[in-house]
Amino acid sequence: MQILLIDDDIELCNLLSEYLGAHGFDIVTENDGKAGLERALKDDFALILLDVMLPKLDGFEVLKQFRQKKLTPLIMLTARGEDFDRIFGLELGADDYLAKPFNHRELLARVKAITRRIDHINSLNKTPSLNMNSIRVCPKSREVFANENVLMLTGTEYEILLLLIKNANEIISKDDISNQVLGRRLVAFDRSIDMHVSNIRKKIAEHSQGEKIKTVRGSGYIFLSGE
Repeated sequence: MQILLIDDDIELCNLLSEYLGAHGFDIVTENDGKAGLERALKDDFALILLDVMLPKLDGFEVLKQFRQKKLTPLIMLTARGEDFDRIFGLELGADDYLAKPFNHRELLARVKAITRRIDHINSLNKTPSLNMNSIRVCPKSREVFANENVLMLTGTEYEILLLLIKNANEIISKDDISNQVLGRRLVAFDRSIDMHVSNIRKKIAEHSQGEKIKTVRGSGYIFLSGE
């Protein structure tokens, strides 16, 4: 499985290439934002690891331009303690984030969680479409429609919406969403699930009126069946 790593730290790129390579991943590296964006758009990767601080084109601009063309799973590498970076990255369509400096095992766990999700999605090819409250999800093609208008959801957004719809009218906690979709426990002050749900709501609202996903304060989220 091929991964694109965009980071200007040459030593880190070499270390991660060796480490992830030893676990069966093929790592392609680019060391500036412009070259990284061009490579990401040109070739098809299973996953992209994108640093925020990059020469020529910063990570946010790379992500913004990339999301206009592709929905490849992407993990942002942010500076530790920079909440703005993490939140802004999620708003632009990052699937997850990891604060630097990070433990290599933690990165491997995040990478494996996303690759497992890809395998899981592929196994759902024969699952029938789900149609509820003007939202239609087609697991075979991984397409989502709101009033028959295609929604451009990232892989994480798609998985969250699918989980909520499968459990319509039931409260799904943020912890459960994080464990099942991101493959990790939700830590204190982690707003990643909130941001993903916010992105889903915004995209749905462009084509369909009325509440679809209800927030249950202190508990989680419910997808309303509309019945």
